[in-house]
Order: sequence, then C-alpha cells, then structure tokens
Amino acid sequence: MPNVADIEWFKSRFHGPINAAVEGTPFDLDFLTAIACQETGDIWTTLRRKNLGIDEILALCVGDTIDAKPNGKGRKAFPKSKADLLAVPDGDTMFAIARAALVAMAKHISGYQSAVTNQNKFCHGFGLFQYDLQFFTTDPDYFLNRRYERLEGTLGKCLEELRAKQKRIGLGDRTSLDDHELVAVAIAYNTGTFKPALGLRQGHKNGEGKFYGELVNDFLRVARQTATPGGAPAIAAPLPGQAAVPPPTAVSATGPFLVVDTSISTLYLRSQPKKSVPPKKNVITDLPDGHPVRAIDTSVQNGYREVETSLAGAHFRGFAAAEFLKSALPTTAIPIVVPAPTPPTSGIVAVSLPHPAGHVTKRTAVAGAHSLNEPGQPGRKGTTADELRAELAAIVEWLAVDKASFKRYQPRNGLTFCNIYAHDYCDFAGVYLPRVWWTSGAIERLSAGETAAPLYGDTIREMHANDLFRWLRDFGPRFGWRQTGTLSKIQQEANQGAIGLIVARRTEEGRSGHIVVVVPETEDARARRAADGQVLAPLQSQAGASNFRYGTGANEWWKGAQFAESAFWLHA
Repeated sequence: MPNVADIEWFKSRFHGPINAAVEGTPFDLDFLTAIACQETGDIWTTLRRKNLGIDEILALCVGDTIDAKPNGKGRKAFPKSKADLLAVPDGDTMFAIARAALVAMAKHISGYQSAVTNQNKFCHGFGLFQYDLQFFTTDPDYFLNRRYERLEGTLGKCLEELRAKQKRIGLGDRTSLDDHELVAVAIAYNTGTFKPALGLRQGHKNGEGKFYGELVNDFLRVARQTATPGGAPAIAAPLPGQAAVPPPTAVSATGPFLVVDTSISTLYLRSQPKKSVPPKKNVITDLPDGHPVRAIDTSVQNGYREVETSLAGAHFRGFAAAEFLKSALPTTAIPIVVPAPTPPTSGIVAVSLPHPAGHVTKRTAVAGAHSLNEPGQPGRKGTTADELRAELAAIVEWLAVDKASFKRYQPRNGLTFCNIYAHDYCDFAGVYLPRVWWTSGAIERLSAGETAAPLYGDTIREMHANDLFRWLRDFGPRFGWRQTGTLSKIQQEANQGAIGLIVARRTEEGRSGHIVVVVPETEDARARRAADGQVLAPLQSQAGASNFRYGTGANEWWKGAQFAESAFWLHA
C-alpha cells in the first residue's frame, strides 16, 4: 500500500510529463497519482526501494495473472486462459511477452513468485496505469510493441481511456471536475461504468472489503496533501488525530456585489427562484442581515436573484428575494472564514467543569455537567483515513448510545440528551464542543485580558442544543469548526475521518433544539443517496427521543417547522 513517502517519490519523478499531458483535460497530477497507486502501487513502491532505474520500474509495472478455473469460474473477459490467447492472431507472441513480463516482475515481487511455477500463467495488466489484455484483439500493437513500458505510452493510453469514460458516465467534455467526479471517472476506468446511487462503493473489491472507488478516493486525498517540487499541496497535511479537510471553497461569481438588507430577520437562500411548499423545502440556508453576496449576473427571475456567497466557511449558491438585496460597494472578494488550526490558548479559551478529586463520571449515571472520564475511553489519534474511520467507529461503539443501562443518554421525564452525546463524541475525537461554556460576564472579563475560574452558576453554564447552535456560529471557527454547504460534502469528509454535525435551533425558545453527529459510513451502515448520487440523508448517530448508533433519521428533519434555522458543521 503506497504511503506518503511513496506518493512524494512518484510526484517528484513524474510531475513534469504528467502535468504536460493533462493540460486541457479535467485530470491532474494528484488524480493520476491516485490511479497509479491503486493500479500498480504494490509493484512500484517495492521496486523503487530496490533502487532500480525509472525505465526498469516502468517496464516491470505489470500484474494480475490468468489461468482458467474449473466450472467456468474466475475471469470472464478475454482471454480466460493461455489457450484462449493462443487462439487469436499473434496470440503466441503475446503469450511469450506476457509470460516473460510475469517472470521478470516476480523476481522482485515475492507475491507473484508462486504464480511463475505454473507454466500456463501470464500477466493481463500492463503499464503503470494498467491496460488490460482484454483489449488485445482491438489494440494489438499497444501490447506487441510494449508501449506500456514507456511513460508516454501508458500515460497516453490511460488519459485516452479516462476521457472516454468521462463521456460515458455523462460528464461530457468538461475541463473541470471536482474530486468526487474524478473518482467517478476512475470507477468507470476500472469497471466500464458508474452508478451514482452507489456512491464510491464500486469497482474491484479487495481482500479487506474496500472498493476501488474508496481506495482511489483515499489515495487522491493523500496526494492532495503532498507537495510537488517547487509547489504547495492543495490541502494542508493535518495534525495526528485529525482528518485532511479541503480549505473552504472561494466564491467564483463575477456579477455585482450585494448585501442582505432585511432589518428584522435573516433571508432565505433557496435552491429555486420561488417559495416552496412547505416553506422551507427548498431553503438552502439563512443569510444574516448585512451578509455580503455576489450576483451571478444582473437578471431577476420571478423576483429572485441568483447569488453566490460564503457563510462561516460554507460555499452557497442559490436564489434570494431581490427586494431584500441592495447594492454594495465593490470589493475584491467575498470574505472566506477559515477555521483556526488550533484552539486559542489565551482570552476566550475552552472550558469544562473540573471533576472533584477521585470522581469518575460514567455512562451508567444520569447526565450532569461533567464530561466523561472513565478508564479505557477511546480516542482519535490516527494519521490515515483508515485509522481515523476505525477510531470513530470505536467511539460510537464505546458510547453505545442505545444501551439501556447507559442512563447518561436515555430520555427521561420529557428530557433528551442529544447535546451530551454530541459533546462526548467530539470530546473523545479530540474536538472541542462545549458541555459548559462561559457566561456573558466571564466572556467580558476574558476578552479584557482578565482570568476567570470555571465556577458552575457563576462563570460557566450548561449548554443545550439551541446554545450549541449559537456557540458554533459565534465561537466555532476559533475552535476549528466551519460550516459546509451540502450533505454530500459533510458525508464525504466524515468518511475521511472528520467530525460532522447537523444542528437545528428551535423556533420556540425554551424548547429543545437538536444536534446529531455525522459519522463515517461502514460496511453495514450507509448514507441514503438519490439516483444522481447526491446524499439525501447522511449517516448519523444520536441521542434524542430515539437513540441510535447508526441511522439516517427522518428525511431533512432539520427543516421541520419546529426549527427556526439549521446548519451543517465540520471539523478536521
């Protein structure tokens, strides 16, 4: 499995010719690196450590072997066996090439040495980016002339196939694709097609139960964190125990600058230029009074203007009522909120209620203002997406929110404890989401440079879901939180080991809001997706009126009439 050092090596050796070859396409060096990692990473990572020359490494990037199995099992595509290959024109020459390639590669890759003992076995994948022998009858010269042994040959064939698959899955001739779309093309490169409703769990499934799409996606994210010589990485490498989250998306609209002007309320940003039934069905977000936006153009549709903006780090594009938008002085760009990489160490800092000496707060006890401090609590310390996902799954299992004996989370006397469960999950993951927070008086003192001791009822108070909604908006970015604009994005980042929240503030003050955590998908628990692949309901874990470790909840529950506003939050 290629690691960061392998990816650094690959990009340093091949960035020049790859960058030149992908010009004018939607593909880039990081994406081609991810394809190479998935297709032949088990080969070239070993070969490079043996100090072989680049030409020899490229020539030995072959793999996968063929030998027909009884009862028609095994490979379905041509050729299924040596006899199958020998039966076509130049098949004998091709067998000799494929057999010799296997023998040469196996001298360096121990996993293939047993295959060499079977005289009928031969390779069917050729080149750094792997082109399969099933295409021998339509493209014999590529194999017979061993064009796969040269970078320009294997790279050119890969780009040719990627462009064809891009069109096949409905992405046309676009010259720009986001990472999810790139991985969709990679899946089609592997299987010939892509089914959006299945997400990334498509393509070849390895022995560990991971699909081609998931693996390429992980490799792409690591490549995005790895600098090319003379350049900077697209995504900053995270600290241990944090996920690699892309920076907030900048606003690209070029129309007039505008500002929200309501005087009395927030302004709905809708997905369509019309009111919906029910009223919040097509609402994307609430724009604060005075918030800057940029119009897509100068047109007005049905009383709405299409605008683009960034809100607390989340990128939004939609339609806002034109009567509540006024012209603003031109500026260079819409401000983008970037979350702080580390929590503050002075001023308004994180706070918790100290435990009395020797006191242990347990899951089996009724919830109070203290955080858990039981022995054996799991955490999030990994440095890879696989490790982070596994650690977050371990946190969900350890908290066991649906376990009846864990009174901390069980609803009672009309009370529910979504806020406490969300706090515990974040706390174990090394992310600050307050169980208690400073009172307004304490905040004034801290802001003035004074100190304040955490005293219940004096300088700190408990935080409920409605409080957390406001806290995330007012203080979240300085503690590493930022909003994200879509369910697909929050699930995608949770799947990389990041922390996701959906929080809704109750319309009626004094009534409970709601907060859930968005968790990485598992083998058995998945987000709910539409036919086009967009996430309709992310995978959630919650305490509340009903407690569950994994579920998708009620459809768009955060848009219920009982809630005044809602938001999706993300932390690395």
